[in-house]
Amino acid sequence: MEWAVSRHVALTGFMGSGKTTLGRRLAGALERRFVDVDEELQARHGLSITEMFERHGEAWFREREADATTELLADPEPAVFALGGGAVMAPAIQAALRLRAVTAYLDVPADEAWRRVAGSGRPLAQDKAAFVRLYEERLPTYRACADVVGDDLDPLLLGLGGIVVSRGALGELQTYLPPDGPIALIADHRVLELHPPALGPRLAQTLTVASGEEAKRPEVCHELWNELAIDRAGLVVGLGGGTATDVAGFVAATYLRGVRWAAVPSTLVGQVDAAIGGKTGIDLAKGKNLVGAFHLPARVISDPDLLATLPAAQRAEGMAEVVKTGLLAGHPIWELGECEMVSAAAAFKAAVCIADPAETGRRAILNLGHTFAHGLEAAGGYRGPTHGEAVSLGLRAALRLSVRHLGLDADVMHQLDELLPVEPARVDLDAAWRAMSFDKKARDGRLRLVLLQAPGEPVFGIELPADEVRGELARLVASA
Repeated sequence: MEWAVSRHVALTGFMGSGKTTLGRRLAGALERRFVDVDEELQARHGLSITEMFERHGEAWFREREADATTELLADPEPAVFALGGGAVMAPAIQAALRLRAVTAYLDVPADEAWRRVAGSGRPLAQDKAAFVRLYEERLPTYRACADVVGDDLDPLLLGLGGIVVSRGALGELQTYLPPDGPIALIADHRVLELHPPALGPRLAQTLTVASGEEAKRPEVCHELWNELAIDRAGLVVGLGGGTATDVAGFVAATYLRGVRWAAVPSTLVGQVDAAIGGKTGIDLAKGKNLVGAFHLPARVISDPDLLATLPAAQRAEGMAEVVKTGLLAGHPIWELGECEMVSAAAAFKAAVCIADPAETGRRAILNLGHTFAHGLEAAGGYRGPTHGEAVSLGLRAALRLSVRHLGLDADVMHQLDELLPVEPARVDLDAAWRAMSFDKKARDGRLRLVLLQAPGEPVFGIELPADEVRGELARLVASA
């Protein structure tokens, strides 16, 4: 994800691979400008691609294509580009891509590409045999230039986010990690016992932390900083649930003023939410995640096989984040199979975080229900309710306010009750309200909430009367 935040995304692939169609969708997901280089060339020269070939020849066209592409890539504002099918064959374009872009290759079989363009009149799509020969000639260059390979939106977003979702990935962990530097493993001690990763001779040290929020304390970080022995070329690997990856990422962000890190989340919460996006942090007594840093991971490797050992309660916790993401995306991703569900949730969050890595705008939508949830967690001293239970409760408050103020269909509330049944939190109401006042999104002491106008239509920055917000919090709390 760190490379995709500040660079262009350039889509390459053969004729008929869908670069324009997918490029528009990708640009929308990343909230970036989209440029189809072929369309730009046609606008500049007042001719169709076919007319350019016919009047001036392919060599002339390739020169103009290289000039336009390198000029467009020189723009410092990150955009999404759909390149012409032969663009990556030009050395000048290859050099510009290496310098300024993350290159994504749309891998579509030759027969499928031919089916899409046959009869279109394209100058290089007149004969199938010649079409396939040209495809095979270009294929090695496409692959050599590619940083990311995919054929649809979610795989591309996962690749751009440096995210791998694959069964059995833990057993092949070394192949997914950055290839250089000594490794310091920071792991949840229970997860390490159940799922010890094979990291080979690069493993320089193994440090363990407690399970749950107990790991996210300043004293734990102090111990880890003192025990770490890698240099700035090293890599911290965080293995465990969302709390383990939170503290590992924060320690990596602050040790030697920042070393690389990779997350290997072992819980559903971690795989669909907590380990993605580089929001690292620890808790203070007065509130959750009040000390932290934005430090994008070099990789996030999620192995859904690790979820098989999760207790039912922890799986339910993860489902709270899945449902939240589905409501934000406007798709019932909770109905998908396990691997597909993890991929879809991770891809959505990757897109939001690439577009807004430091939460200066839209990324705040990911906090739907979390302002209430963090208050409940802090009031319970991080011993209960659990994060998932608190999010389930917080979503209820946020959706009730959404029904009242934004016209959200009340049926969404009924659906939530079926998906995430949960008991009220047994915490002190005043303590929960005080903790909410420290929410990081508050401005001048006023809470700013994320609400939902409709599934897929979140709204951030809603300020409501304090009495009304506290009243919704009170509905989440049972007498202790």
